[in-house]
Amino acid sequence: MARKQQASRKTIRGGVAIRRPAARSANGGAHVAAEREIGLDALAGHAGYAVRRFQLWIFQDFIKTLAEADIRPTQYSVMTVIGANPGLSQMAVAKRLGIERARLVHLLDSLERRNLVSRSASATDRRSHALHLTASGKAALAQFKRLAAQHERHVAEKIGEENRARLLQILACFT
Repeated sequence: MARKQQASRKTIRGGVAIRRPAARSANGGAHVAAEREIGLDALAGHAGYAVRRFQLWIFQDFIKTLAEADIRPTQYSVMTVIGANPGLSQMAVAKRLGIERARLVHLLDSLERRNLVSRSASATDRRSHALHLTASGKAALAQFKRLAAQHERHVAEKIGEENRARLLQILACFT
């Protein structure tokens, strides 16, 4: 039996057109009561809910766009900060990016196994490690940045370039 597909709906919120897929039933067919949508009540007015939903979309698109490079958002962030600040300590990277130290150690282990990052004894503090990108890490980061720029173009396509720029302005106080 052929599946019927319902056209996507377009909603205007805050002057931004948002396309949402048509509702589907559990078995994948078109929703019988298509005109009845599950309401969000107060969630529709919560910034946190909207930001979380956008974050999910952002991460899914980032992971899909950078899949060929096998790099995750947090790994990309860590490598970008190390690349911009050679010799930075693990503690400084963890603090700047808001990553738990233990999680960062695990992440650095995986980047080190891939020969993208190296840790060496700090010249100023024997208790810490200085982080550097390896030669292959520098080349890989250049590729990751090209793919990340493609991802940013996807964001602009989704919400518009002006809205993307405005969103970055609004969120700048959190970075």
